[in-house]
Amino acid sequence: MKLPSLPTAAVALLTTAIFVVAAIAQSPQAAPAPATGNPPSRPIFPAPTNLKVLPKTLTGEQVNDIMEQWEDYLGVRCNACHAKDPNNLGPNGKPRVNYVDDSMPEKSTARLMYTMTRDINENYVSMVPTKAGAPAPVVTCGTCHRGHKDPEPFVSPGDNSAGQPPAGSAPPEPK
Repeated sequence: MKLPSLPTAAVALLTTAIFVVAAIAQSPQAAPAPATGNPPSRPIFPAPTNLKVLPKTLTGEQVNDIMEQWEDYLGVRCNACHAKDPNNLGPNGKPRVNYVDDSMPEKSTARLMYTMTRDINENYVSMVPTKAGAPAPVVTCGTCHRGHKDPEPFVSPGDNSAGQPPAGSAPPEPK
């Protein structure tokens, strides 16, 4: 077997090196580490102090995760249920939310709805038979709300009388 000449081997090696450098330059790069060398940290959530229906054993981070899920289910933000505190301004100059304050009626409604959902899951849905290995059904806020603060009324696809009382029912009282 004859070895390739030195110029041919050098050209092959140089071509390979150019290809590797070009491939590395085009690949996505990881973000540089912060100047301190410490990885970015998650926010610290204080321990909850006003839990009335959620388990009192939850951490601040667990409560935050639940609240974020509820926000998604209802298509709202924190201030839909939690009052703003005009005496506690954030860095942007706007009032921060006071999570402990119970003055907004929406917060009481959220607690009532959570209790209802928990009751439905524990006392009714848990009795629905499932196929072996299938996950048990679960009712969540999103089951009805589907990303809307006020759930939209269900209209059956075959219902041509939307807004009309069912056949045989008493007509509505005049206003």
